[in-house]
Amino acid sequence: MTDTSLPAPKIQLTPQQWRSKLNPEEYAVLREAATERPFTGEYTDTKTEGVYACRACGAELFRSTEKFDSHCGWPSFFDPADSSAVILRADDSLGMRRVEVLCATCHSHLGHVFEGEGYPTPTDQRYCINSIALRLEPKG
Repeated sequence: MTDTSLPAPKIQLTPQQWRSKLNPEEYAVLREAATERPFTGEYTDTKTEGVYACRACGAELFRSTEKFDSHCGWPSFFDPADSSAVILRADDSLGMRRVEVLCATCHSHLGHVFEGEGYPTPTDQRYCINSIALRLEPKG
């Protein structure tokens, strides 16, 4: 995943190193921008309090306090834990304009962010994130 308009990732591994660190499903989503099937992910309906970290590198990405029920089939957040935790970039695949969400630390694919859908959240944004891209670290 090389994009010269992006700052270099803090963690850079070869595809072989990523493959040894991630299982095939994790690799497909995180490193090849695949999408897990809706309503199948581990965190889709999770209410556990805690921090959601990048499954590839462990960087903090989202908190349970920003998670909400969107009923879209994937975990949804209205804001990242820290605005510099993620990178947003245009994604024109599938014949439409979307905004891809990447981990700022390792540039792994997390999902997409959508705006103006009318959810009753403070930002009117829905960070639609693959469960397999995350690891929940429960509070306490």
